[in-house]
Amino acid sequence: MDSPIKFGTDGWRGIIAEDFTFANVRRCAQGLADYLRAVGAAGNGLVVGYDTRFASKEFAEAVASVVSASEIPVFLCGQPAPTPVVSHQVVQRQAAGGVVITSSHNPAAWSGFKFKSAEGGSASQAVTDVLELCIDSAGPPKHLALEEGRTLGLVQDVDPNPAYRESIAGLVDLEKIRDAGLSVMVDSMHGAGAGYIAGLLQGGRTSVVELRGAANPAFPGMAQPEPIAHNLKELCRRVPADGASVGLALDGDADRIGLVDESGRFVSTLEVFSLLALYLLERGDRGPLVKGVTASLMLNKLADKYGVAIAEMPVGFKNIGPRFVEDDAILGGEESGGYAFRGHIPERDGILSGLYLLEYMAASGLAASGLVDHLFATVGEHHYQRRDVQFDPSARADIMGRIVDSPLSELAGMAVRGIDAIDGRRWLLDAGWVAARFSGTEPLLRIYCEADTTANVTRLLDAMQEHLGV
Repeated sequence: MDSPIKFGTDGWRGIIAEDFTFANVRRCAQGLADYLRAVGAAGNGLVVGYDTRFASKEFAEAVASVVSASEIPVFLCGQPAPTPVVSHQVVQRQAAGGVVITSSHNPAAWSGFKFKSAEGGSASQAVTDVLELCIDSAGPPKHLALEEGRTLGLVQDVDPNPAYRESIAGLVDLEKIRDAGLSVMVDSMHGAGAGYIAGLLQGGRTSVVELRGAANPAFPGMAQPEPIAHNLKELCRRVPADGASVGLALDGDADRIGLVDESGRFVSTLEVFSLLALYLLERGDRGPLVKGVTASLMLNKLADKYGVAIAEMPVGFKNIGPRFVEDDAILGGEESGGYAFRGHIPERDGILSGLYLLEYMAASGLAASGLVDHLFATVGEHHYQRRDVQFDPSARADIMGRIVDSPLSELAGMAVRGIDAIDGRRWLLDAGWVAARFSGTEPLLRIYCEADTTANVTRLLDAMQEHLGV
């Protein structure tokens, strides 16, 4: 029997040639075609894009072949494109939705099938629940040769870049960044975001040097194309060695951003999210903030300071994105390094995030480290770390039991003053908080901690890991 296809926090993902096969991708595509016809959206067409992973182009072409065979127009990207660029194209063309063949930050052996809504954001849980049913009940996939589809006008090759770049130029003061004379180093991690920031900033006093800009589906030199500290050792070394002002890093599909300051220190994703919020609020933007539950309490403090609402959501943009739209929020994001902005798309965009950080530096005259100092002066010092722990799958139920059912009145000698169950469990302490949940995209247990000192972060993580028996 065919294995069930399940959509996690952002799409269906699997190991290439094991469960992420052409047969299963075609099953997904046929189920999606059936869904679009059932909801009356087939005539609006579907945008299909892909990243730089192994066989991503061919998987995308398989999707286009199946969907067009159901007489649904397909707008097929002609080259690898970041997820936010594909999502923007969905909105630009007023399409019924989009598919991106990518597994984002996962290791090289993985690929994925992301479905984007007509609004350009991650499909909601309600939609993916129905989509899973459509996939399960779909008949044998239909096929239409791409050349025939092109002849019939059902498959149109598109370049999503010009419209995206025009939109970015309307959101960010690119001239201010170009004139600031910054020395920017960008690590594209061999992903789909290569060349974007450099291309947008060319022609001024600011210079951009790109690392790992060539497509390489093996993602050499990193555990996975995720812009976190242990994958960015070369960027952290090169920024101070070359005298760069700042380092930026994009994940495999460029919907996440990593930041390295001028000294080579990796700036945590919680600090980056909070910096972006502070910048928008300082320049006068007003509106709610929407955060994943494992994002920083600095955001809550900023919301209080500036008198704006804040919503805390389960992890995953399929939860954050719809609330972001509903609230007309100025900023939405999560701990993983993905942030969405009012006036753009309800989707994470690492390219736009990086440009806003550079604009903040240009507008304030502060170095990246100075921005963090300014943030801490505003809301107090906060430190953060996440541990991703592999576990024996047979122990999952026991671990879940210890997460959910074991009451904790203290941890590492610190009193627990509250517990919530927005996603997994989060334990609130005077020094900060600790959270534990299973990843929705990888076989990992994630343990998170934010506290007032790095020593307390380590103590709390150690204590929680011991408590959970992992």
